[in-house]
Amino acid sequence: MTVQIGIQLYSVRDSLARDPEGTLARLAELGFTRIEGANHQALTDPGIGFGITAERLRTALDRNGLQLVGSHINPLDPEILGPVLDFHASIGNPAIACDIEFYPYGDLDYVRRRADVFTRVGEMCAERGMVFAYHNHFQEFQEFGGATVYEHVLENTDPALVKIEMDTFWMYRAGQDPLEWIRRYGDRVILSHQKDFPAGLDEPLNLYEGVVAKDAVIDMDLFEEVKNEAAFTEIGTGILPIQDIIDALDALPAFRFLLLEQDHSALDELESVARSRAAFDRYANISFSA
Repeated sequence: MTVQIGIQLYSVRDSLARDPEGTLARLAELGFTRIEGANHQALTDPGIGFGITAERLRTALDRNGLQLVGSHINPLDPEILGPVLDFHASIGNPAIACDIEFYPYGDLDYVRRRADVFTRVGEMCAERGMVFAYHNHFQEFQEFGGATVYEHVLENTDPALVKIEMDTFWMYRAGQDPLEWIRRYGDRVILSHQKDFPAGLDEPLNLYEGVVAKDAVIDMDLFEEVKNEAAFTEIGTGILPIQDIIDALDALPAFRFLLLEQDHSALDELESVARSRAAFDRYANISFSA
């Protein structure tokens, strides 16, 4: 088997905002065949973000030989989610994910209530033939109630309805070993985000080593404050053990796609994506072809 590679559209969000169809065409020219959306405006836009209608998206996907393999949806509110999921079912999207959904965490009861919401969203997705996955950042590895927030979320959700989209970069930034988490929860891991961390950065890989307190109340303001734009580099050019991650994911029973994602770059977005695509040619056991 091989690990199927795609790209998370957050990597080219500014380009998409300017020219959705042109950006999708350029991604196809670079050799990408799978894309994952990033919609953080679900209250007003039911799609993959950037104001792309279902008809425009289907046309662009077909024209460029692209496959939509998932989309992030925020906010994740069951009260408004029905029409959003109907939109995604209509365009053949098989997976919905969420991220940065309920920071700061507050207390254990709050985390468990949010876990109940995730299970309900999983039910709503399943009713439409879709799957729901939870995506981590570094905050989920704060500890209280005898475990990490991540463990509380996973242990208090239905494994059949709430899967995992594992962001290995953010795990490393929390001082965690994603290979260990893959071994522990591998039957639930269906998607993964792969970023990379630059060599020589004057900042520890683990944010909890002097950048942010392990018990800090991490709201969005603090998250953005500690999210150093220089801590992202083109994927495959940094220090993370990407081949080890690929090999671990390849052994999983239900894994679908590894999605390249870069939050920030000193380069033009599409140039950055092109460099990551080229760098990935050195890895074994992967495929960009649909």
